Amino acid sequence: MLQILFQNKLRVLLILMLIFALACIRAFEKELFYDPFLEYFKSNYQNINLPKTDTFFLIMGFYFRYFLNSIISISIIYIIFKDKEMIRFTTILYFVFFIILIIFFYIVLKYFGNSHKMILFYVRRFLIQPIFLLLFIPGFYYQRKVK
Repeated sequence: MLQILFQNKLRVLLILMLIFALACIRAFEKELFYDPFLEYFKSNYQNINLPKTDTFFLIMGFYFRYFLNSIISISIIYIIFKDKEMIRFTTILYFVFFIILIIFFYIVLKYFGNSHKMILFYVRRFLIQPIFLLLFIPGFYYQRKVK
């Protein structure tokens, strides 16, 4: 295992740099993105109403963050698997998931907001965190092993 790591030093270094980039996005989220839910969900949100939001800027912030996370995640997947067809498929999945999640988030926020806070919390989590990366890597690895 250690010998394999030494043979692929550049790949390991690139993956570590991309993971660091994901960590930087998380570390500087308050400065980079408009998201009034950052502080809201850290507080005792069950007992207070949803914060006032500028829906356009909120969705654009989610888009920008999702786009950055997606580009970095797709790069990590490419470095690991070196399969262009898999990258096309992953890119399409990221796009489709974003459309579905952002529409769902908007509908819940506008029409069911205060009564469905946990749904907002989890849908927002999928939009702002690179959770799909954690799902795709083992899935693609398993798919490769089965073939």
